[in-house]
Amino acid sequence: MKLGDFYRTAIEAGMNNDPRTRDAVLQQLARSREEFDKLSEREKEFFDRESLTNPYHDSRILHGHAELEVQSILTGIDIDVGEILLADRLRSKGIKIDLLLSHHPSGRALADLYSVMSMQADILHLYGVPINIAEGLMDVRIKEIERKLMPVNHARAIDAARLLDIPFLCLHTPADNMVAHYLQHLFDRENPYSLGDVVDILRTISEYTSARLNGAGPKIVLGSPTRKAGKIFVDMTGGTEGAREIFESLTRGGVNTIVAMHLSEEHRKEAEKNLLNVVIAGHISSDTLGLNLLIDELARNYAFEILECSGFRRVSRLEKHPE
Repeated sequence: MKLGDFYRTAIEAGMNNDPRTRDAVLQQLARSREEFDKLSEREKEFFDRESLTNPYHDSRILHGHAELEVQSILTGIDIDVGEILLADRLRSKGIKIDLLLSHHPSGRALADLYSVMSMQADILHLYGVPINIAEGLMDVRIKEIERKLMPVNHARAIDAARLLDIPFLCLHTPADNMVAHYLQHLFDRENPYSLGDVVDILRTISEYTSARLNGAGPKIVLGSPTRKAGKIFVDMTGGTEGAREIFESLTRGGVNTIVAMHLSEEHRKEAEKNLLNVVIAGHISSDTLGLNLLIDELARNYAFEILECSGFRRVSRLEKHPE
C-alpha cells in the first residue's frame, strides 16, 4: 500500500460520509478551483493546492512521500513529540513502523483547522437553521478559532517526525464525518424514545463500552433519562465547537436533543437556556469510533497492521454485523 493511495482513499471515504452530501462537497472543490484560477502566479505560490482535491484542510500528509510503501501504522488520537519518540524507540527494538497516523491535526493542518468549520453552516441548515443565520454566526466563531490558532507552535511534531524521518499523516474531519454519519443513521433508525434510550444505544457500541469502563462513558449533561429524546442532532464534525448562539435557532428548527463529543461550559449554558437536551457521547471514544470506521473503509482495499497508542483502540467491524 502506498501512502498516497491510503491518504486519497481516506479523503474519499470522508467525502462519501459528509453530512452535507457529496454533491455539496464537490461544489466546494469547484469553488476552490475557481479561486485558484483567478490568482496571480505570485499568489498561487502560497495557495494550498491540496485544497483543490481535498476539501478537508485539517487532514494532510505531514511528512513523507506519496509513493512510500506502508505496512505497519502506529495510530493514535494525538501524535505529538512524545508519540514520535515512542515510535523511534519501538523501531530501535525491531518493531516495524512505516507511518504515524494521528486523528488530531498538526502543522498546516492544525493552522488551517478553522477552514473546515464553514461546513457547519450547511449542516445546521439541514436541521432547520436559516442559512443566513448559520453562516452569520459561524463566521464570527470561525474568526475566533483562527485567532486562537495563530500563536500555536504548529510545527513541533512535524519537526520531530522529519528529524527522525518517520512518515506522518493526520485524518481529522474524514474520521469525524464517519462517526457523525454512523451515529445519525443509527439514531434515525432506532428512533429512541427517551434520553435514557439514547445512552443505552451508545453503550452497545464497543468504543463507548470501553470508555465507560474507564470512567469516560456517555453521559446526559442536560435533561434526565426519562426526558423524551425527540429529534436528535448528532453534532460531531466540522473542526471544533461551533457558535454557542446557534442553539436558539436549532430549537426553532425542531431539534430537541444534541448528541456531541464534548461541550464547553459556555456552550452548555446556552443550550440550557434554550431547553435543549444534551448527551455527551465522549470525546476520545467518539474520535476512536470515527477512526475505526475510517480504517475499516481503508482495510477493504489495503492490507496493513495497526499498532495502538495515544488513546486509540482498534475495533474492526468488517467481520461483524452492523451494531
